[in-house]
Formats: sequence, structure tokens, C-alpha cells
Amino acid sequence: MNYFVIVVSIFWFGRSVYAQKTVSAVPLSPRIANYQIQVELNTATKRLEGKETLVWKNPSNEFVHDLQFHLYLNAFRNLQSTFMRESGGQLRGEFIDKNDPEAFGSIDIVSIETRAGASGEAENLTGSYQFIQPDDANPDDRTVIRLPLRKPVAPGESITLDIAFRAKLPKIFARTGYSRDFFLIGQWFPKIGVYEPAGTRYATQGQWNCHQFHAHSEFYADFGVYDVAMTTPAFFRVGATGQLKSERRNPNGTKTQRWYAEDVVDFAWTASPDFEVFDDRWRHVSIRALMQPEHASQAQRHIDAAKVALAYFDKHLGRYPFATLTIVDPPVWALGASGMEYPTFITAGTSWGMPAGMRLPEQVTIHEFGHQYFMQLLATNEFEEAWMDEGFNQYYEGRIMDETYGPKSSVIDLFGYRMGNLELSRTSYVHLDHPTIAPSFGNVWQLPDDYYGELTYFKPATWMRTLDGLVGRPVMDEIMRTYFKRWQFKHPNANNFIAIVNEVVQKRLGNRFGPDMSWFFNQVLYGNQVCDYELHAVRSTKQGSSYRSAITVYRKGDAQLPVEVLVHFENGKEELLHWDGKARSHTFTLTQTTRADWAKVDPHQKIYIDINLNNNSFTTRPPASPAAKYAAKLMFWAQNWMQWLAWLV
Repeated sequence: MNYFVIVVSIFWFGRSVYAQKTVSAVPLSPRIANYQIQVELNTATKRLEGKETLVWKNPSNEFVHDLQFHLYLNAFRNLQSTFMRESGGQLRGEFIDKNDPEAFGSIDIVSIETRAGASGEAENLTGSYQFIQPDDANPDDRTVIRLPLRKPVAPGESITLDIAFRAKLPKIFARTGYSRDFFLIGQWFPKIGVYEPAGTRYATQGQWNCHQFHAHSEFYADFGVYDVAMTTPAFFRVGATGQLKSERRNPNGTKTQRWYAEDVVDFAWTASPDFEVFDDRWRHVSIRALMQPEHASQAQRHIDAAKVALAYFDKHLGRYPFATLTIVDPPVWALGASGMEYPTFITAGTSWGMPAGMRLPEQVTIHEFGHQYFMQLLATNEFEEAWMDEGFNQYYEGRIMDETYGPKSSVIDLFGYRMGNLELSRTSYVHLDHPTIAPSFGNVWQLPDDYYGELTYFKPATWMRTLDGLVGRPVMDEIMRTYFKRWQFKHPNANNFIAIVNEVVQKRLGNRFGPDMSWFFNQVLYGNQVCDYELHAVRSTKQGSSYRSAITVYRKGDAQLPVEVLVHFENGKEELLHWDGKARSHTFTLTQTTRADWAKVDPHQKIYIDINLNNNSFTTRPPASPAAKYAAKLMFWAQNWMQWLAWLV
């Protein structure tokens, strides 16, 4: 392993070039927070030296007297940060070596100055910021700062700040850092929070939304333009958010690359001497896969999965507006960087010899690409409403995987074991020890321990599939297309989504489900009710030349959803019945020329959130063999064993 100690002056591209010369004429977003950053990576010391120019525009109608910033890398500063206290120094099975000082990371601000404007002189604000802890009052947490301003930012006006910073990267165990000579650099610079004017999401008056870095929360940021120059060893291969605009070789064996992105909420990059580069294209999008040499044979699997996702989202939600997509394959010793998303830049994850029937590379690639819509283009608040990103994305992952690779075999089809993706999401939720433990709605760091994934990924994906079943796929697609078109680049919240559900359902289905769908969301999102309908009994009695059949259905859970019941008669006739599902039990009485042979509640599996599908049918004939019973048990255990496949998402 060779390292360079980089001793190079950072190339300055012009202090406001991105704001004056290279910004597109028609912005897609409000472009509230715009960055120009020059950074050098010392691969020997694992340190960054950076200079950042931030142009921030006040989006409100009031004067803003202070600014708030995230210093995310301070989550890894010591064991006392809120992230480390909550996580215990681990994430998704990867651990920090608490006895190794080099395993920790941090970020420090060297200086902050305001840029001189037409109405005033430059001001040095170095040392005037304060660490604040808005979420838990942990005095040892240094992931958020408040910067008082001597002169407030007027409504609609902008402020320009020049910030110098230094950072020490942690050893990768949670998304960002280094492992040997592989670097995944995310959440690495002083990043301004989101100022929410009154009427934005839940704000009743202007306020900063700038949460601490928590163990299970991800991120929330405003849109902007990023113009970033990174200096690395010349032989390192680099990938990043946006497009590569230029590269310059320096006399000391380094190179400086300039990358540029518009209308994005973040910027991340990677560097390694070992990447093998694979380029491809889908319509207007250049796709680049940066693969580990031992995984090079799987490059096309990643690229093909990305193309599938691009085409599906283009058809069902809207156009991907960017010209690039970079897929990063981390080495096996840096799996903490796997399965992560940044604008136009995702990390996947695989291992040597991954068989074609085990579709982990495809699953992770499709999932992480989906975040380009919910994390990036819609820019939901992942601190407070993670389900709007993870849950929606998990639902679409399931749709894409199942429709592409088969609904019963999309995740795995190997040695006779088969499992579908939506099936895996549902299984992960319904087999919880305590499915009533908490609603999915709420601040992520306040969800019950060990239930983050189930409550933000799998339960929302399962009730989204249930909503899909109830209203029908054409209506569901119209809901999601309307939601995306209306709220991209605008930070939607739950109320905005539910309002569109109500609007489209009313327009297409009238009052079939009542005046609105609040009854549904009160149970599956804001509530913790469990759904379980049982086909309890089928009894037929002869009455003259006909038979009177009684079909009894129980509601065993607290959730109340409309359900269908299919009754099959001995003469082959069938009848589909409808029940509002509100009472604890309901008996249908039917008269036919033959007996009712069997009946099934929810025959088309619209109520995907039903926790027990094994009690959904009843037959008057005993099973011919116990083999089906034992086969079902075997599949149940196989499914539980294979849930580890979901750990990367």
C-alpha cells in the first residue's frame, strides 16, 4: 500500500465563478445553498484541508439573525457524541475499533468570514459560533453549530461566507471515511441546515431545521449548486456527485479534479487506486461503475440494474434530470460504506462469486438509485419523516425487482429456494415480536431501539403495497406521479402526500372509501394497529333442493380495512363478497344449488399488511397430505434465514 503526503496549494477557481458564469439559465430548484469547495486529501494522514465558499439565500419573509450548520464528522470524534452513544459504535453489523485512535474522525472550523457586499465590509466571525444540541441536550455532541450574525440576512437576500476547515476521516464503519487506500467521503464539510419559512412542512413561523447526527437518522438539506475541486494522488481514480469538468496534473505527483452539480442537496466523492472503471449509457444518462478488481465480472449486473431502475422511475414517477450516475463498489473490508445514496452517486455492495440467482447487487443498486427521487429530487426530511424516503423507496424496490426478476424469485432463486422482494419486506414487518410497538411517524431517533428498519422501511413499504391493492395500480401510479410532479424540489411532508392521495382517490373512485383516506393513514402511519383477518368457518346446510352456506370471517387485529371474500362452490361457481371489515366478525349467508367448497378472505392479496396469511382461507375438505404444511414451515424458516440479504438497504 502506497500513500502520498500531499503538499500542494489548493487551486482557486475564482471566488464566485459558480455563481456568475456556470449556473444554468433555468434552475430546477430554488438553489438556496450554493457551495464552492476546494479540498485536498492527504491519503497518509487521512485528513482533509478545505476552503468553502457558501452563498446562502434567505427563503423567508423575515430577517434571519443566525445561521446553523451541520458538522457531521464530529459524530465520530469520541464515544460521547450522540451518534456514538445511540449506536454503541456500530452500524449495520460494522464496528468501530474503540481502542484505535486512528479509527475516530472529526471536523474543525479554522475560520469563518462574511464576504464584503455592496452595503458593508467583510466580517470575521471566527470563534463566534456555539455548539448546540437541539435534540437531546448532550453537551458532548458537536455535530451542530449556531453562528450569530452581526448583521441579519434580509428577506430574499443572500449572504456569502468563506470557511476554512480541517477534517480527520474515520475508519469506515458507518457510511463515510477510509479503509486502507479506499476513501468514501460523505458528509464531510460544514453544511448549512434548512431554514423553513412559515408554511414549509410543519413550520408555523420561520425556523432552523438542523438536527444532530443520530445513529439511525440520515439527512435533510436545501438544493443548490456545488462546484468542488478535489486534490488527490495522481494515480487515484475518483468518482463524485455531478460531472467532471476538468483535471489538472500538479508537479508534486497529485492531480486536481473539478466536479460540478446543479440542483442537488449534497456532494460526496470516492477515491482509490484500485477501481476498475466501466462506462455505459441509458438515454441521456452516462453510467459509470467503479468496481473492485475482484468484482469486475459483476459490473454489468450493476449497470443493467441501474438501467432497469432508470427506465422504471422514468415511466412511473418522472424524468431523472441529471446527466450522470456513478455506482461505487466498496471493497469487502469497507462494507460500512455499502448501500448508501448521495445525489447522482450511490454505493452498492457485493462479494466475490455472487451467484446470478442471489440478486444482492441488483437489489442494492435499484434501492440506492431510488433514493435519487425521494432523498434527492423530493428532498424529504430524513431526520423526522424517514418513512417518506426509505418506505416509499422500499415499495418501489419491491415493484421493480418483482416485475423484473419474478414476484416469487426476485431476491433469491437458488438451490430451490425462492423469495420475492415485496414478500421479503412484508415478512420483515409481520414477523416482528411486537408489531404494535410504535407508529412509523415521528422523529427517527425517538423510534424504539432495534425497530428502525422495520418501522421506516418494511412497514411503510407493506402499507404502500396495501394502498396499491385497495385503490388499484392505475390509481396508485397516478397518486405517485402527481406527488412527484407537484412536490419535487419542495420538501414535502406527510400532509402533502396524504392530500394528494385524497385528491386522486376522490377523483377516480368517488366515495368508495369514504370522504377521504384519513381512516387508512390513522391506522398504518400514525397508529400502530395490526391487521389480521381470518376466514373462520364455512358451513352448508341443505334446504330443499338448494344449500344455505354460512361463511364467517373474524377480525382478529385492531386494524379495520375493507376486505373481499371469495366463495367457491362445488359446482365450480364463485362469488366475490365485500365487507367493510369493521365489526369483530361477520357472517355471509348464500344460497346455491351446491355446497360451498371453500372460501378465502382477501383472495387477491390486496391487504398486504395482514400479518397472518395462513388463516385467510377455509376449506370443507381435509388436506390430502401433510406435505404442504411442512413445506410452508420450511419456507418460513428459509425466509427468516435469508433476511440478512436486506441488511445493506
